[in-house]
Amino acid sequence: MKSGVYGILKARFLIEDDSIKNWRFIVFLIVLAIVMIANTQNFEKKVFKIIALTNEVKELRSEFVDRRSELMKLKMESTVSEKMEAKKIFPSTVPPVKIKIKKEIEKSFFQKLWQ
Repeated sequence: MKSGVYGILKARFLIEDDSIKNWRFIVFLIVLAIVMIANTQNFEKKVFKIIALTNEVKELRSEFVDRRSELMKLKMESTVSEKMEAKKIFPSTVPPVKIKIKKEIEKSFFQKLWQ
């Protein structure tokens, strides 16, 4: 046991004749660790981007609600009449009347010819 631990500490498994197998395994582990680190970095970058986009969507949604309420206020009849009074245009006292137009049926060329 003592010689086994001592051999590991002196790294004899890396310099012996059959050490090429050990080197291959160590290189494989290093490449695997690099791939895992790169994958974790990529995942974290995507998570931060998702969080940023979520915050942006919340801001845009709140701005939309503010603009919509402002538009509703501007469309109210009282607001419009106040702005028109400044230009000396007053609301009508007579209610509007619906105008109905009767559409004349156009006659074809042959119908006009035989009249």
